[in-house]
Amino acid sequence: MLSATQQEKVRINIQLTAEIKEKLFKASSMQRKNVSAFVRESIEEKLFKLERQDFEKRMKAAYLDLAEENINISEEFKFSDAENLPEAAQ
Repeated sequence: MLSATQQEKVRINIQLTAEIKEKLFKASSMQRKNVSAFVRESIEEKLFKLERQDFEKRMKAAYLDLAEENINISEEFKFSDAENLPEAAQ
């Protein structure tokens, strides 16, 4: 697999307000990066954040499903006969 610097790059066009363009050029200059690199890294960071949020959302749903299942299982044994359980060591 090619590294990020070796991957084929494609050109896209976007429309920005003059104010955002000015802020973009200023921020990229402060970071000592060209505008393309600054935008590319910003997009990568945003996409990573969105992917992480989606992953966390799916993990939370899976956890809640499992918690519900565990509650149901414990409810099934709520009235189990305790006399067959080993006594605690005294």
